[in-house]
Amino acid sequence: MPLARSFSVTSLSGLDEWDDEFDLDDAVLFEIAWEVANKVGGIYTVIQTKARLTCEEWGENYFLVGPYMESNVRTQVELIEPTNAALRRTIDKMNSSGCKVYFGRWLIEGSPYVVLLDVGFTAWSLDRWKSELWENCSIGVPWFDREANDAVLFGFLTAWLLGEVSQCEDPPHILAHFHEWLAGLGLVLCRQRQLPVATIFTTHATLLGRYLCAGNVDFYNNLAEFNVDKEAGDRQIYHRYCLERAAARCAHVFTTVSQITAIEAEHLLKRKPDIVTPNGLNVKKFSAMHEFQNLHAQSKARIQEFIRGHFYGHLDFNLDKTVFLFIAGRYEFSNKGADIFLEALARLNYLLRVNHSDVTVIAFFIMPARTNNFNVETLKGQAVRKQLWDTAQTVKERFGKKLYESLLVGQLPEVSKMLDKEDFTMMKRAIFATQRQCLPPICSHNMLEDSTDPILTCIRRIGLFNSSQDRVKVVFHPEFLSSTSPLLPMDYEEFVRGCHLGVFPSYYEPWGYTPAECTVMGIPSVSTNLSGFGCFMEEHIADPSAYGIYILDRRYRSVDESCNQLTSFLFQFCQQSRRQRIIQRNRTERLSDLLDWRYLGRYYVSARHMALAKAFPDAYVYEPHDPTSTTGFRYPRPASVPPSPAHSLHSSPHHSEAEDEDERYDEELEAEKDRVNIRQPYSVPHKNKSLYKKQRKEFLPGWWFEG
Repeated sequence: MPLARSFSVTSLSGLDEWDDEFDLDDAVLFEIAWEVANKVGGIYTVIQTKARLTCEEWGENYFLVGPYMESNVRTQVELIEPTNAALRRTIDKMNSSGCKVYFGRWLIEGSPYVVLLDVGFTAWSLDRWKSELWENCSIGVPWFDREANDAVLFGFLTAWLLGEVSQCEDPPHILAHFHEWLAGLGLVLCRQRQLPVATIFTTHATLLGRYLCAGNVDFYNNLAEFNVDKEAGDRQIYHRYCLERAAARCAHVFTTVSQITAIEAEHLLKRKPDIVTPNGLNVKKFSAMHEFQNLHAQSKARIQEFIRGHFYGHLDFNLDKTVFLFIAGRYEFSNKGADIFLEALARLNYLLRVNHSDVTVIAFFIMPARTNNFNVETLKGQAVRKQLWDTAQTVKERFGKKLYESLLVGQLPEVSKMLDKEDFTMMKRAIFATQRQCLPPICSHNMLEDSTDPILTCIRRIGLFNSSQDRVKVVFHPEFLSSTSPLLPMDYEEFVRGCHLGVFPSYYEPWGYTPAECTVMGIPSVSTNLSGFGCFMEEHIADPSAYGIYILDRRYRSVDESCNQLTSFLFQFCQQSRRQRIIQRNRTERLSDLLDWRYLGRYYVSARHMALAKAFPDAYVYEPHDPTSTTGFRYPRPASVPPSPAHSLHSSPHHSEAEDEDERYDEELEAEKDRVNIRQPYSVPHKNKSLYKKQRKEFLPGWWFEG
């Protein structure tokens, strides 16, 4: 089935700009999600990074609603008294009726107000509310599904909150935006109780889609064929699926995060999304201006130190000619594409060996799994590295002292006498300490399910054991990165900056924050045409690979063909010179503005206006977007010689250093050409315009205001 373009806003220049005539002074926005001040997955990042822009638009009339988690509240939320009179009365009334509702500010950029509902404290109402859900909506929730039970409690509390606010004296126009199925029941109850609330439902990934893809089915080519009720029942998620589908069908406006998910939702949830709202980032957080290349070098040096320890005794490769690849995210072996990445690495290893390449590839797998501690051999490697460093420093100090004393008396030193027996003994002992009988470990931790672990099982099959003959080495780090780790003391952001290429060949990826984060940090990445990010970039960039965005075809090719294409991408990337990689990183980093919420926030603005106009037609008028006028824009192909050898017609993609130096490349000139193709970020209506203008000038470079 072809990917038909639905009525959605997926082009940056396709939306008409809203002006201040759409008055929001008499409206209030509640944004409801299980991940408000509660980090579980990617929705947390969406809400957290978007908060500042939404606060600028809605001011004091913007409230986030989430679950009360004491451990998170202690570190992320400042509890205060409600400033809104209607909300204060509502919270007091709910608390006096046997609930626990908290109000505060979420300590993130924008400092939005949050209303936190303690679902555990209201668990005594669970049976009654589940009975009501069955009687009114014919949805039964089994007692053993704790997550669904939490969704029921959260949904009824949310509907209670919105109902009380809507019944106050002179109520405002209420707009409620619900994210994902865990929050969706609140929307269903609002419509079932006929509350005067405009509703939006956003699905970031369909429940059934995630389960089906994990089951190794040909998902995208059979979307129209699935018996959704049977498939959900077979996987024992029918009640969850019903909650999600009901929310999608009941909402005034239904949105998804990408075009690929919109098609999925149309078939699985039986409703075509009204608009696509791509996920953005707060690019200012990652912005390093001209420093991002220096940050890459600094972080790369720290990764190299880890490699020196991890591969001690087998460090027979040149670290200056070593390329660092990585994949990171939830441990979904097939959905995240770890299977195809490993197979491509085995083929890449063969190509590098038969071509006698002097490039070494080290591939990191950063995916959390069940472990009981660090691997002893891995810790020993870092200890040996530190011991060698200390030995070298000691010998250097002794050598320096003798050199200094020799120069003081006016004599040139005799090199043969500068190092004595003790120095040689110390160095020999250090060298003997680096000898090891075993190969460098694949996994940095002790796995609890070593024999059945998918990554380790695949590595045993393809034979990548970090031997000296292998040009591709593998390091599996089954834990999220932390700067306090004794093994690899780096935060995720630092680690990404130090790598050369992020590889995310996902089969199921509704959006894809990992390649987006790579992009804003100037790191090239591989994604697929089955990920929202990949489709979005493919639409807006004429030649994605020239900008360091490699799009793998996983829809119209077999697994083996996709694997060969990925191998080709990786092999070509390994043939680039250092100068070519620098040029490509510059181009990648220039795409940052494309992923900024100051662009992508306009889609949420459109969805909100559409919902208000549908729910309150007497107060708001929404002019539908004409899909035929969507012309879009595309970053042009760079004018200079592409840094990627993917477009080279030579028999070998490798260029000599002399050829590289002769290439005429002006970074500032190229950057200016690209900027001509970028529209000015959308200026949302906001409550504090003077503050917004000041912040905007601080955020944006001067060229936004020229002409």
